[in-house]
Amino acid sequence: MTRPHDPLAAVAAGRDPGPFALVRREGADHVDLFTGPVRTADRLADLPLPDGGAGPRTLALVPYRQIAERGFACVDDGLPLECLIVSEHRRLPLDEVLAALPDAPVVTRDAAFDISDAEYAETVGRVLSDEIGRGEGANFVIHRTLRASVEGVPLVSALAALRRLLLRERGAYWTFVVHTGSRTLVGASPERHVSVDDGLVMMNPISGTFRHTGAAADRAALLRFLHDPKEVEELYMVLDEELKMMATVAEHGGQVVGPYLKEMAHLAHTEYLLAGRGSLDVREVLRETMFAPTVTGSPMENACRVIARHERTGRRYYAGVLALLGRDEQGRQTLDAPILIRTAELSPDGDLRVPVGATLVRHSTAEGEVAETHAKAAGVLAALGLGPDAPAGGGEPALRYADDPEVRAALAARNTPLARFWLDQRVPGATVLPGLAGRRALIVDGEDTFTGMLAHQLGALGLAVTRRDWHDAGPVDGHDLVVVGPGPGDPNDLAEPKMASMRGLLAELLAAGRPTLAVCLGHQLLAGLLGLPLHRRDAAYQGLPRDVPVFGATRRVGFYSSFTARSGADRIATAYGTVELSRDPADGAVHALRGAGFAGVQFHPESVLSRDGMAVLADLLGHLLAHPALTAHGPADRG
Repeated sequence: MTRPHDPLAAVAAGRDPGPFALVRREGADHVDLFTGPVRTADRLADLPLPDGGAGPRTLALVPYRQIAERGFACVDDGLPLECLIVSEHRRLPLDEVLAALPDAPVVTRDAAFDISDAEYAETVGRVLSDEIGRGEGANFVIHRTLRASVEGVPLVSALAALRRLLLRERGAYWTFVVHTGSRTLVGASPERHVSVDDGLVMMNPISGTFRHTGAAADRAALLRFLHDPKEVEELYMVLDEELKMMATVAEHGGQVVGPYLKEMAHLAHTEYLLAGRGSLDVREVLRETMFAPTVTGSPMENACRVIARHERTGRRYYAGVLALLGRDEQGRQTLDAPILIRTAELSPDGDLRVPVGATLVRHSTAEGEVAETHAKAAGVLAALGLGPDAPAGGGEPALRYADDPEVRAALAARNTPLARFWLDQRVPGATVLPGLAGRRALIVDGEDTFTGMLAHQLGALGLAVTRRDWHDAGPVDGHDLVVVGPGPGDPNDLAEPKMASMRGLLAELLAAGRPTLAVCLGHQLLAGLLGLPLHRRDAAYQGLPRDVPVFGATRRVGFYSSFTARSGADRIATAYGTVELSRDPADGAVHALRGAGFAGVQFHPESVLSRDGMAVLADLLGHLLAHPALTAHGPADRG
């Protein structure tokens, strides 16, 4: 009988253990041990997932540079896509693993961030002014890396760090060591990126960081954190961005559950869960969700460009994922993938890297984001002997506020202004409007996958929806409605190919009299085409919910924009007839416009921030498609 392979015994005896992984999932009383050979793959689609019994098949280490599969920009550091082919899987009792792991200090030297606090603060300032302020996106994550040298055997140090993490960290989704021979990763990631089990796809947007010492948190300070607009809006923005991903990988999009408080040894975060049914191959799910907005930004494609402009080096594994692919008892594919944050990478020669990042939003300050990077590194650094330990608690939290009535009330209150479309269980056909079933809509995407969410909402109202990228030329015949969608960039820059193409399309649609709806960037280009001046806002409206007038009704809607059209009148004469405007009474900013067969909205009716988004869409469809059953306000209550 073949004796099971014991990597920990091999390490203790000074032998090469070969590739292996130790993984404790959140709440488990055991640790999974995976062993087998390591291979490389070019694409996620090439990851092996053979048939033949239930269980894990492959553990993939997906670096950030894999984002190039989607055609997105990155600083290419050449890191390979490695995967451990699982030939043996055992579940080991947690206490036995703790007893076998080395109990020794991790000795390091020459620890320092690769980018100084001053340099990082300067980068934060540039991103806030040059990127968010100029309409390139709502939020961006910029990383830095603490580097040091580990004395002694790096794998022994990693296993000693794992022991300390298992004893002292809490709230981690995965706590792990992965050793491939060419590198070792050790960490405690708080965040599920994506999982698939029994056809249920789940994602876990986490954002907002409350820092504490690990001994006792200040309850009043925690409640202030939970009510802080910057922290609240930061979570809303990543929630919107992950809903965009769920719109692609789940048939009816994602349903929002939460929010919750995730309590860890040095930090507390706020989080949501997203759930939806899907049937894609799990490797395609991985590809379509590269990578989480909590570690990149939004909109995703332009966030990658911004990261490439402002980061000097490749990200290696930061923002990538570990991905465990397998099959269940019925042979169906399974996936479990945590984000590679709160993770250290050790090379065979003892080079240590601990990358961390901060989410930059319009409320950010350079000082606050520098402090956040230090706090996020604290848990991993403590395990490696580079910072103060949280008190040992055997997995029991020292911070016990998730069940505090005021904390729960503060979290529940966050959902009050949000769109029920994404929070409630949706019954297919319940919101279909009379006369829309079977009618067709084309959405032209301006590099913002908010269009995926918009497609689900239009589909729920009864339309059959097709999406197309702005650069994919083609006829619009055969569609009852064309939606010219959102995207990043300066709408005044008509020499830029995307702006020229989308404005040209709008001109063709209006000239042909084809029903047209323009959203955000599309609205700005439409306004410019109608002769309205476009202005850059003094303060960006990125991730901002507002109550605004929309054709006689006050609507709660979400904005993601840095530019706006302005007008001093409620009606204007244009080459396309008289156009009605809904404006801000203070500065004349045009929130919505409509003419004969066309309409535009500056906000995002599909956003989770748009409580009245479905009502607005129903009203606009009634105007554009002119069906008598679509009354001005009737569908609002049903949406």
